[in-house]
Amino acid sequence: MRPSRSVPLAAATLVAAAVVWPASAQAGAADGSHCARLDRVHVPGAAFQQAACLPDLTTTGLVGTPYTDLADQAGLTAKATRTPSGVAGVQIDGYFPDSSHFNITHGWQHDAQFVIRMPDHWNGGLVVTGAPGTRKQYATDTAISDQVLAEGYAYAATDKGNSGADFYRDGARPGDAIAEWNTRTTQLTRAARRVVAQRYGHAPRRTYMTGISNGGYLTRWQLENHPELYDGGVDWEGALWTADGPSLLTSLPTAVGRTLGWADDEDMYAAGFARGSEFLWPYHEKAYWGVTQKIYRAEFDPAYDPGCPGPSAGSTPEQILSPCARDAVYDYASRPAAVHRAVARVSLTGRIGRPLITLHGDLDSLLPKAADSDVYARMIDASGRGPLHRYYTIQGGTHVDGLYDTYPDRLRPILPCYRSAFDALVSWVQQGVRPPADHTVTRPADGDVVDSCRLSERADPAQ
Repeated sequence: MRPSRSVPLAAATLVAAAVVWPASAQAGAADGSHCARLDRVHVPGAAFQQAACLPDLTTTGLVGTPYTDLADQAGLTAKATRTPSGVAGVQIDGYFPDSSHFNITHGWQHDAQFVIRMPDHWNGGLVVTGAPGTRKQYATDTAISDQVLAEGYAYAATDKGNSGADFYRDGARPGDAIAEWNTRTTQLTRAARRVVAQRYGHAPRRTYMTGISNGGYLTRWQLENHPELYDGGVDWEGALWTADGPSLLTSLPTAVGRTLGWADDEDMYAAGFARGSEFLWPYHEKAYWGVTQKIYRAEFDPAYDPGCPGPSAGSTPEQILSPCARDAVYDYASRPAAVHRAVARVSLTGRIGRPLITLHGDLDSLLPKAADSDVYARMIDASGRGPLHRYYTIQGGTHVDGLYDTYPDRLRPILPCYRSAFDALVSWVQQGVRPPADHTVTRPADGDVVDSCRLSERADPAQ
């Protein structure tokens, strides 16, 4: 992959600041504990790794240290989210060989960075994820890592091999950057399984794949293409890529058109955006639609408008988040066959090989479920894999839980339902307890929606 530079990001596409690794953590403990043997734990294939024995692997214990990055988590969870703490163990950070340099975390200026965490009290399992959006390896520490560590799982996350709004510059041909996401996730899964075996004396008994948004896409892709590595997965609003659509390249042009005054509400509904989600559209106009459409279109179809975004998505937040005017009339269906072939390289088929639970908010205004998870569920059914899938629509859920803090009367965080779904997946895989049938999980009129969600809660069919 060709070298590339990193640019600062705003809003939905945040970049972490470079940090200096503390020398005191490099060697691990010098006593007779497991930490004294950290030098014997090696990540297969890594070009560099750095291990540390830590008293708390959760975000609570890592705040203010180089072992996590709160900035890269911004907006993903509600402020009142409660998370566990006090999980002692080992953390390994490092990177695999790569020639691109978007990820500036730790001052390494190196992509394909990863984090592997292994709690002292291990339950025999491993959870793997990839960063959502264009974020990096610590992005889901609060949303995913904290809870699974507290339950005893080892945890591994990757930056997917490129990050930031200029990610589309990685690779030699259209689609290379996103294709690398899948390769890096597979690479980390295989490596993490062997690291876990080194640390605990045997390979994980269960390995689960999971993720948010682009991490949800990775979950779908991995269960379709490498079911031998996993026992199941939870897909939280995964992005959908199909060679002939739908995808975000078929829904977002309408959103960009609305931003520029060229499309109306009826056009938005026709593109899949939900009635009732209109109150969220002004925020998405500023933070998501323009930047997302232009950088993903640049990834697959750079010839459409080579001057925008051009060599970079921008050097200021305003430039990065602003749309390309021609994207308002982008018509994916009429684009050359080469563009469709580029998307086909990373497309999903629905042919999952392991149990999968999908969650999607009915008010998602970035990846509207009507043009995404509804379609993917039908793809799974059409492939004959329906018995391996459960699909829950979260009433009042939107793409990022942080928006709940602005609209607590109209939204609910998806994270509590995600935690319930993960527990349901484990029961399904390990005990044969089938989760509830597909349905809409209702938004309670009262009670604790920030930390409570029962998948058995059903919306009134008349709603």
